[in-house]
Amino acid sequence: MKYLIAGLGNIGDEYATTRHNVGFQVVDHFASSLNATWKSAHLGSISEAKFKGRTLILLKPNTYMNLSGKSVSYWIQKEKIPIENLLVIVDELQLDLGIIRLRGKGTDGGHNGLKDIQEVLSTSDYPRLRIGIGRNFPIGGQINYVLGSWSSEEHKILPHVLEAGAEGIKSFVSIGLKRAMEVVNATASQIKSNKS
Repeated sequence: MKYLIAGLGNIGDEYATTRHNVGFQVVDHFASSLNATWKSAHLGSISEAKFKGRTLILLKPNTYMNLSGKSVSYWIQKEKIPIENLLVIVDELQLDLGIIRLRGKGTDGGHNGLKDIQEVLSTSDYPRLRIGIGRNFPIGGQINYVLGSWSSEEHKILPHVLEAGAEGIKSFVSIGLKRAMEVVNATASQIKSNKS
C-alpha cells in the first residue's frame, strides 16, 4: 500500500518559519519521527518512509503554494498512487491554532494551494488535513499574517500541533480515512491541554 503525503508551503529561507508553511513543518516533523531523510527531486523535495507496512512518499512541492497542483499531480502519477491515498496538509485561517481537521473532500476554502490542486486534478474529492493557524489580524492584514512568523506565544503550542499533525498522518494511513477522521478531529482539546 502506497500513499502520497503532501505538505504545502513556499520554498526559501524567508518562508521557512511562516504560518503559511505549517504544511512543510508537519511533514518535516513526521519525517524526523521516522528518521526519514529528504532529497531534491522533480518539482519538490521527496522523502520515503515506512509505517506499519505502508510506503509513504512525503512531498514538499518546490513550485510555490499557488502552483502546488503541478507537483502533486506529477508524483501521484509517477508513483501510481490512487487519489484516495493522497493526503494534503495545509494551513487553515478558519481554525484556531491547536485545532486540526481531517476531511475526505471539500472546497478550497480560499486556499490557493488547494485551489490549484483541485484545478489540476479536476476534483475536490481528495483527503486534506487542515492545520489551524488562527486569524489574529486586522482587516486587510491577511497576507502579512499568513506570511509572518509564529509569535512567541504560538511557539509554545506549535510543537504539540506538529506532533498532532504527524499522528494524524499515521492514523490516516493505518486505520483509514473514516476512523482517522474520528480520531484526528477530536484532538483539539488534547492539544489545548498540553499547552497549559
